[in-house]
Amino acid sequence: MPATLLLEQVLNGLQFGMTLFLMASGLTLIFGVMGLINLAHGALYMIGAFAAAAVAGLTGSFLLALAAALAAGAMAGAIIEMLVIRRLYGRDHLDQVLATFALILIFSEATRWLFGSFPLELSIPPALSGPVMLAGFLPYPAYRLAIIAIGILVALGLFLLIARTRLGIRIRAGENDREMIAALGVDIARLYTLVFALGAALAGLAGALVGAIQSVQVGMGEPVLILALVVIVIGGIGSLRGALVGALLVGLTDTLGRFLLPVALARLLGPSEAAGVGGALASMLIYVLMAGVLLFRPRGLFGAGT
Repeated sequence: MPATLLLEQVLNGLQFGMTLFLMASGLTLIFGVMGLINLAHGALYMIGAFAAAAVAGLTGSFLLALAAALAAGAMAGAIIEMLVIRRLYGRDHLDQVLATFALILIFSEATRWLFGSFPLELSIPPALSGPVMLAGFLPYPAYRLAIIAIGILVALGLFLLIARTRLGIRIRAGENDREMIAALGVDIARLYTLVFALGAALAGLAGALVGAIQSVQVGMGEPVLILALVVIVIGGIGSLRGALVGALLVGLTDTLGRFLLPVALARLLGPSEAAGVGGALASMLIYVLMAGVLLFRPRGLFGAGT
């Protein structure tokens, strides 16, 4: 097996993991601070992708498209939190699941009504459309490297926000004792809106970044939502560090599994059978990984109490 091909798949796994981190970081913040199960997070991912595609089509600017994805995600998140989510904080988790699942259906049909059923095109910007030569021997798409870099910058920004700012102090306090910080005069409703909007903006950014290498279509957020939930279960609910580590583990496990398993099985089976069986086994690997983590650390790798 050529080493360059293996290194390329490792980088693909890192890129996939960083995309999952953008989704999972917002989701874990929302659950950690607000105690809310938000199944509509995938719909916010879709909204960001459609907003980016629409703005890119009108202006031709990918940077404006990313800004539109962030703004659309944040605005949609703030509106959802104030109109719907705010009424669910004192309710059972089943009510939260049902309400946010209804939001998925509403946003999917609204998006189909606005943009139609056909996928939209979001092109990679010309400056990032070619390959970059890494270490003098490995050509790799510049856009995928840009996604990795954006993921790293977002991770650093979130860690600094949580550790060094007044808002971060309130977020950490909200995770531990909501009633106490409310008694100390913190506007808990405003804090919840800010946290939800931040998580939604990150989901919108992820949708825009992935939309340039995949299709922008209705329902694109649901498969990613499932993987994001796996990430936060592995990393530990409410932990940004866990979201980052879990996302990288899931990204690398999924990508390398789809690459290595068919190669390994080809020695025992025919090429077509190895590809089919290997692909099926690879799709199970991340759930096996999740089960293994929960077996030894029921709260996840960095969850409370671990």
